[in-house]
Amino acid sequence: MADIFDETVINGMILKNRLVRSATWEGMCEEDGRPTEKLIELYGQLADGGVGLIVTGYTFVRPEGKQLPGKMGLHTDDFAEEMKKMTRIVHEKRGKICIQLVHAGGQTDSANAGRQPLAPSGIKVEQFPETPKEMTQDDINQVVEAFGKGARRAKGYGFDAVQLHGAHGYLINQFLSPLTNKRTDQYGGSIENRCRFMLEAYNAIRRNCGICYPVLIKLNGSDFLDGGLELEDAVYAAKLLDDAGIDAIEVSGGTPASGEKSPVRANILKPEQEAYNLELAAEIRQVVRCPVIAVGGFRRRETIEKAFNSGAADYISLARPFIREPDLVKRWEAGDREPASCISCNGCFKPGLEEGGIYCVVEKKLAEDSPFAP
Repeated sequence: MADIFDETVINGMILKNRLVRSATWEGMCEEDGRPTEKLIELYGQLADGGVGLIVTGYTFVRPEGKQLPGKMGLHTDDFAEEMKKMTRIVHEKRGKICIQLVHAGGQTDSANAGRQPLAPSGIKVEQFPETPKEMTQDDINQVVEAFGKGARRAKGYGFDAVQLHGAHGYLINQFLSPLTNKRTDQYGGSIENRCRFMLEAYNAIRRNCGICYPVLIKLNGSDFLDGGLELEDAVYAAKLLDDAGIDAIEVSGGTPASGEKSPVRANILKPEQEAYNLELAAEIRQVVRCPVIAVGGFRRRETIEKAFNSGAADYISLARPFIREPDLVKRWEAGDREPASCISCNGCFKPGLEEGGIYCVVEKKLAEDSPFAP
């Protein structure tokens, strides 16, 4: 029976526990995507706090794939010094760090992309800020190549693994979804064709990094959208990835257009509100050999332990709880069984836009109101 604090191995990468910091957006990079000292310090805090595997904020592989200001980039060699410092700091604190690679596709705007956004089809859907340009074969080839080159840089900079972002309405998910993919060529129509871009990106990473380098993916089990990716097709995609040699699949769900079933659901305050993607993870776990990571509203040790006991997941990932408590893992490992203090208000993201970096606004307010505040 799996335990939270088991030591495990994913394709040679030794992890000291089964808790993963899931990727988010920190807003702590320069306009061009260069990491700042603030971001490097954040990852150092997470490593010091005992997280088994840190997945970085979503990192664009080409400039037109950038979605938000302050987002990290891996499209150039210019950030090598900062990236190497990032991995060195994490490793000095006995942590492991995986960089998440993404292209926002149609889920960005011209202001952030620097051009008309690219997408599988030139159609406007609710999750797109504007009508994108349909990708040509040359566009597809260039983005696929960028995923491979980004992964090669990551390996050279000392990252322990890379993760493809194939969820939450971004480009890989846009190809997988019948709602956003209306192509009639080899990339559209059947689920086999809609998986083609995803597999090409994965294979580009393998060509650049080899079979002994850990490659993960974040995959929607469902878009929770009429006409979007459904569980049956997600299971098919997961099986293809597993057959191709993927090292782990993190199962999520939803897009910005999914309403109450978005990837970052608010007000997770009761046990029954937690683990909202676990059923999707369980379905995928049944058909793959690789480890499955479940994400989505985990706040209590009991919920995590039940997930392991049920066999639905091999690892659990959290994001917002670590924004408030970077040392949450150490607290639990010391025997404290109190839930994560995160109230899922999503207030942490506003400072990312306004102040150059996310933080827990609730924790800050408590500190300011304390009688011991300076």
